Amino acid sequence: MPLALLALAIGAFGIGTTEFVIMGLLPEVASDFGVSIPTAGLLVTGYALGVMLGAPLMTVLGTKISRKRMLMLLMGLFIAGNLLSALAPVFSVMLVGRVVASLAHGAFFGIGSVVAAELVAPHKRAGAIAMMFTGLTVANVVGVPLGTLIGQSAGWRVTFAAVAGLGVLGLAGIAKLVPDLPKPEGVHLRHELAALKNAQVLLAMAMTVLGFGGVFAAVTYIAPMTTHVTGFSDGSVTWLLVLFGLGMVGGNLVGGRFADRALMPMLYVSLSALAVVLALFTLTAHNKVAAAVTIVLIGALGFATVPPLQKRVLDQAHGAPTLASALNIGAFNLGNALSAWLGGLVIAAGFGYTAPNWVGAALAAGALALAVLSAALERRDGAPSTVVATGDRTGQPVTARR
Repeated sequence: MPLALLALAIGAFGIGTTEFVIMGLLPEVASDFGVSIPTAGLLVTGYALGVMLGAPLMTVLGTKISRKRMLMLLMGLFIAGNLLSALAPVFSVMLVGRVVASLAHGAFFGIGSVVAAELVAPHKRAGAIAMMFTGLTVANVVGVPLGTLIGQSAGWRVTFAAVAGLGVLGLAGIAKLVPDLPKPEGVHLRHELAALKNAQVLLAMAMTVLGFGGVFAAVTYIAPMTTHVTGFSDGSVTWLLVLFGLGMVGGNLVGGRFADRALMPMLYVSLSALAVVLALFTLTAHNKVAAAVTIVLIGALGFATVPPLQKRVLDQAHGAPTLASALNIGAFNLGNALSAWLGGLVIAAGFGYTAPNWVGAALAAGALALAVLSAALERRDGAPSTVVATGDRTGQPVTARR
């Protein structure tokens, strides 16, 4: 794998850290600004909305420049947003900083996926995408717990200043290591938008919303579930999230490896297993050891779907993958928001803290049904199982059938 993927992974590590570390620092931020915890929670909601809006917006703005330069600009935006959060004198300014940082999220992973795929041979593209996303998964194992510890001991402002430093490191790595690949000739905004008319692209995005949404239906409420039902202490929740992150790392690497060999079968296996494990979590949540194992499996199976889903979008968005790839990152966040809302509904309805697991299982099963439908439509249309059309090194669209 090219060393340039390390630079992309460092940027992904910083983005993953800033996205999730706020969840562990909400009490400190709320206390410092004199706002309630629900109000402080807007820092999470604002970030998610910024990702969904920023993904298409920043990608469209970047259609006129090279992908390397756009990645550097996105990292600059990420640095500015985190510095603004670290120095914010009032809560509203910090909220603005969070939104500014989030604008870089979707486009970075979307454009970064295209760049990663172009850096390697066609049969290694899912693995290259997985390598970049490893930065995001490792952030949940190392960056988020460490950032939470720093924030609780030295102050949350130090955490966001450190995250901005990660952004500087990522920016320097991209500038030094990522080759200045030429912008594909003849690919304009209308070409990118035309890719969204492809039913297979839309089906892949819908799979993303439902599949990863299934994961977050359970994980969003992991704290009350494991403390009130399983019997873990409040302090144990951090370590349970570390286990979840370890599962994410393993699942991401396995998903990337096998998606290059058999993409759709990989989706069938991971989504069906995810649906089963989420349903079983309703039972295993009553035992500490079984719950811990289940949490690892949810992380592994959930993130095993990420490289194949992202590659599926790249494969199907013929000759214009950038906007579709970025929008698929927004689809992950849409799934997160949708599943968290649905999980809250069933809890509020009195079904208990384990009820979101059934919601997650249903969402994952829905994603599996869409995967089967997608493959059936592909067979009906006589299309190849894998189509790669991301452009060659000269910038000309290339279609390879395997």
